[in-house]
Amino acid sequence: KSTLVIWEDFRCPACKAFELAYRDTIHELTDAGQLKVEYHLATIIDGNMGGTGSRKAANAAACAQDAGKFPAYHDVLYDNQPEETDDAFADNGKLIGLAGKVGGLDTPVFQKCVKDGTHDSWVEKSNKAFLNGGFSGTPTVLLDGRNIYQEESMSPAKLKQLVQDADK
Repeated sequence: KSTLVIWEDFRCPACKAFELAYRDTIHELTDAGQLKVEYHLATIIDGNMGGTGSRKAANAAACAQDAGKFPAYHDVLYDNQPEETDDAFADNGKLIGLAGKVGGLDTPVFQKCVKDGTHDSWVEKSNKAFLNGGFSGTPTVLLDGRNIYQEESMSPAKLKQLVQDADK
């Protein structure tokens, strides 16, 4: 099956636009076993705008992954993304509060992971890999190694067709 690699920053408005447009198609293809998705998290908005919300949201998402709840929490973060200039995700309380929208995620273990920044070093390594990858920005979306999101004709329907054609 095809692999979709998505580089995102939870503070990035273009990432939210991508998610809202493509999310249902991506979930449909993964649920059908036709697509494997790898999310890689970057913190470029923290660097560009200042703040720590990208890092803290990425850490919280990794904490959600520990609990087996990454996809649902990932979607909740984008559904509740603050304005790019608002570093609301720097508030651990906000990130923990949003976990309440994902069944079974808001646990003492998750809260401790978020508050302790358990995955901060992983987030920093992921961001370095993004910067060293020579990508132009987030989101960067690679289908089997090909950067598809920048293509003019790309759409959720075209993504679905590319994945189905690759499966043949």
